[in-house]
Amino acid sequence: MKIFMLLVLLLLSLVAVSSAEEFDFFYLVQQWPGSFCDTKKGCCFPDTGKPATDFGIHGMWPNYAKCKTRARHELGGALEMVTKRKKKCWPEFCNNGEPLKIAAITDLLKGLDANWPTLACKSGKSFEFWSYEWKKHGTCSGLDQHGYFSAALGFKAKHNLTAILAGAGIVPTDETTYFLSSIRDAIKEGTGFTANLECNKGAAGETQLFQVYQCVDRAGERLIDCPLPMTGNCKDRVQLPAF
Repeated sequence: MKIFMLLVLLLLSLVAVSSAEEFDFFYLVQQWPGSFCDTKKGCCFPDTGKPATDFGIHGMWPNYAKCKTRARHELGGALEMVTKRKKKCWPEFCNNGEPLKIAAITDLLKGLDANWPTLACKSGKSFEFWSYEWKKHGTCSGLDQHGYFSAALGFKAKHNLTAILAGAGIVPTDETTYFLSSIRDAIKEGTGFTANLECNKGAAGETQLFQVYQCVDRAGERLIDCPLPMTGNCKDRVQLPAF
C-alpha cells in the first residue's frame, strides 16, 4: 500500500512539472490605475493606501504561441465552467495544492506593495491578489514562488513604463488623447521590444489605455518581441487618464 501511494504521489508531481513547462512565453501585464478606476465599476485602494501614479503589475502569465484544441476530457465539468473556452491559449491552475506562502516572499513584500497593488473592491488585501495570480499563473511558470514574483518586479524596475512614456511626452491627463501608435513606438524605443496594448472604456465612454502586455522568454529572464498580435479594443487615439 505504501509503495502504491508513493507511486501516485510521484505521478502527480510529474504531471505538475510537465504542466508547468508546457508554454512558449510569458505575458508581463501592467495596468494603468487611472484607467482601472475611471470606469462605471470604479476601484478601491488597498489597505496600504492609494498606490503611486504608476503602472502596476497585474501578473506574469505563461502563454502558448498557438492556441491548442482541448482534449475531450477537458471539455466538460468544472474546468469548462471556469474557462468557457474550447481553445486552450495558456496553462492555468497547474498545482492547486501549492498555495502562496508569505514566508517565501518576505523580502519582496515592500516592493510588491508598491508595484503590485490590488485595486479591486473585493477585500483590499494585495496578498489575496498575489495569491490568486500565483495559483492561476505562477504554478504553471516553472519558477518557485520567490523567483516568480522577483522576476516580475525586476522587469518592472528595469523598464519603467510610466517614465518611458513621460520621456516621449505621454503623461497622465484628462485633457487630451494620444495616438496609440505613439505609445507603442515609445515602449519599443524605451525597452527595445514590441509590446501589445489593451484599452477599456472610461466612465464617460472614452477609450483609455488600460494594460500593457510585455513579452518575456520562457525562462523568465529577458524581454522579447511579442509573438502574437492583439487588437485590445483600442482606437487610433486613446486617453491616459489622471490618477
